[in-house]
Amino acid sequence: MTMQVTRLSVTPIKGLALSHPTSIDITSTGAYGDRAFYLVDADDRLVSIAKTGALVGLSATWDEDGQILTVSGSGGALLTGVISLGARHRANFFGFREAEGRVVEGAWGQLFSDLAGQPLRLVKADDSNGGRDVEPLTLLGHASIAELARRSGLEQVDSRRFRMLIEFDGAAPHEEDSWDGQTLTVGGAVIVGGGPVQRCAGTTRNPLSGEVDLRTLTLIGDYRGRQQSIFGPGFNFGVYATTLAPGRVSVGDVLTLEHP
Repeated sequence: MTMQVTRLSVTPIKGLALSHPTSIDITSTGAYGDRAFYLVDADDRLVSIAKTGALVGLSATWDEDGQILTVSGSGGALLTGVISLGARHRANFFGFREAEGRVVEGAWGQLFSDLAGQPLRLVKADDSNGGRDVEPLTLLGHASIAELARRSGLEQVDSRRFRMLIEFDGAAPHEEDSWDGQTLTVGGAVIVGGGPVQRCAGTTRNPLSGEVDLRTLTLIGDYRGRQQSIFGPGFNFGVYATTLAPGRVSVGDVLTLEHP
């Protein structure tokens, strides 16, 4: 059966609501403009939706050419303008790595602090896609989502909970787990499958409301058990990938496994 891209999901600020463009440009470091910024707390630790659901209802757009950032809520734009970068910053990403960037000056930190109810700062990563967790690309098959729902006795599970860059159909449940080190052509890009994505409590939050409403980790563990990943044993769902040759990827594009 032919595998095809069904959804693309990006956000310029890690943790904010995802947008779903019809096409993305895959560069050597990830999807152009994706996760260019991230939020940190008073202890210089990454703030994700695992820690607060206050970010879920916010969305952002980033005009890199004009250096214009806009953050919006359900009622429209909350803050927009040309950003100004200040002090250098080093952030702790889950104890796995340190991300380097510069604090965005002005009212941005106060905006997020007020909404989250704790002191936060907005940081622009030095590296393109620097707000990523581990690898810049992620893949998840619809059959894997359907299998999770079936095993859990649910009619469906919203795949947006998992915040994956590329979703696709046409594969067997969890077939993507076998692609570590394998080459795939996706639209105009060539990528290499990677290791599993270990899931966090952020997946328990409703992707629209931010409320914790599904025991995602328990449900995954009930039928998959604890599996190894780069973070040690945990609950894996979906896989990472890296870029071999940049190119454009669009909804409807075919995924081809080069060396099954």
